[in-house]
Amino acid sequence: MSARATPPAMVDAVLDRLYAARGVWDRAAEMPGLAALVAPDTLSGLDRATEALADAITKGERILVIGDYDADGATGTAAAVRGLRRLGARDVDYLIPDRAREGYGLSTAIVERAARLDPHWIVTVDNGINSLEGAQAARARGLRLIITDHHLPGATLPEAAAIVNPNQPADRFPSKALAGVGVVLYVLIALRRRLAADHVPLADLLDLVALGTVADCVPLDANNRVLVREGLRRMNAGRACAGIEALLLVSGRRPGRIYAQDLGFQIGPRLNAAGRLADMSVGVRCLLTDDRSEALALARELDALNRERREREAQMQAEAGARLAVSVEADTLAAGICLMEPHWHPGVVGILAGRLKDAHKRPAIVFAPAEDGFLRGSGRSVPTLNLRDTLAAIGERHIGLIRQFGGHAAAAGLTLAPDDYPRFAAAFADEVERRIGRGPFADARDDGALQPEELTLALAAAIRAGGPWGNGFPEPLFEGFFEVAEAVIMKDAHLRLRLAMGGRGEPVKALMFRCNQAPAVGIRIHARYHLGIDDYGGRETLCLYLVDWHAVSPEP
Repeated sequence: MSARATPPAMVDAVLDRLYAARGVWDRAAEMPGLAALVAPDTLSGLDRATEALADAITKGERILVIGDYDADGATGTAAAVRGLRRLGARDVDYLIPDRAREGYGLSTAIVERAARLDPHWIVTVDNGINSLEGAQAARARGLRLIITDHHLPGATLPEAAAIVNPNQPADRFPSKALAGVGVVLYVLIALRRRLAADHVPLADLLDLVALGTVADCVPLDANNRVLVREGLRRMNAGRACAGIEALLLVSGRRPGRIYAQDLGFQIGPRLNAAGRLADMSVGVRCLLTDDRSEALALARELDALNRERREREAQMQAEAGARLAVSVEADTLAAGICLMEPHWHPGVVGILAGRLKDAHKRPAIVFAPAEDGFLRGSGRSVPTLNLRDTLAAIGERHIGLIRQFGGHAAAAGLTLAPDDYPRFAAAFADEVERRIGRGPFADARDDGALQPEELTLALAAAIRAGGPWGNGFPEPLFEGFFEVAEAVIMKDAHLRLRLAMGGRGEPVKALMFRCNQAPAVGIRIHARYHLGIDDYGGRETLCLYLVDWHAVSPEP
């Protein structure tokens, strides 16, 4: 059945089912615009933060924004600098920590560098909630501090003039899933109100908010979906900032056909590459400039860094696979995977941890040495394990083992002394097994089977345009039985197939990335897949993007 002949009622029925499975019973309510955003009033700390910022703006005091070296931190830093300047701040600058030398967040090292710029105020973005020593260092140097963050706090909060974080104790803001850039937007909205500056536009920061929110993989609750949807609307209308416009261009994406998946898999990785391999200041400059030529040059630099990142990742992944092969073969893989190699790059360990988590269905933490002599680890977790809480429990059971840690349920980072790595690896495996068992921990969720007549380009287009899909509001995942009509391993370990389905005349195209095993032609398989569109070469064709497959017995 062609896309044109697909009955709209059929598409609507499938979409209604998908949204209902995600707790949305009225799809029309998903398109309400910015009026549906949660009001800022219940976000604790806003009054103190905006009072201090308004006073600083009135007095012309110097404000220094200290961000993070990931996409959320970069977009949040750019939004903070743009927004504060627009609201009247005459002296605003920013710093991004060096991952290897200064580490994450408001460390004492970044405070020392900040002090040389002689600011009156430090405003953190996407960090600071666990920076007790950094906050003390700032205070000792006479620097006043405002913390904006979204990470989970520890038992003790840092000393600051104001802390704005929806996850701090007693906060009544209903959307706990805001990314760091989302918190910044709310601070700016409240500051605009305090300054009675309703004429100052802030909606054009939504492209930055959408990119940071999707790239940071925070749960896409109703509030975040509004932010992402409105940011995508600006991008698709050709109204993105020069930096995002350039990043879209080098990624082969064009206004009018930009979706949340593009932010997560195309734009976000290119921006993140600067913080992983070089200096995220390159990414922030790209997002701050209004000069399209400069933005394009910086975007091309980020694209080159991302290609280098992929090469390093591929090498590290091959080495990790070799390290784990014996345990995998003997079925003795630990409940929680830990790996470290002295020559691995600390900026790529998080990506490798995610690959290992996906491949082995277990939480994984990967370490690499940093320039200060410590090990930096980055972890990714399965849905049933809160990684940050797991690290907190290890820290309580083994006092002094973890030097520093922080993060979310799904992702976290930590610092160890090199000699403590073996003890931590054993403690991590034990704690994971104690909490959720030995594993593997497969994600059993899917959205059921599609009928042959539902496998259409029209439904794929409607799904792609829906959502926005992401963490907490997952892209639809279907399952079904197929006969393999063609199977070829392409370069870069991609599997290309054509799959036949009873009741559907022509086999459908399918792809599976990072797969080096092909099923035999003619066998029957069960597969889980995302229904998508392949637009390679400018021509749109229906494509099943496989997540996994296994051979099954022929039908009786």
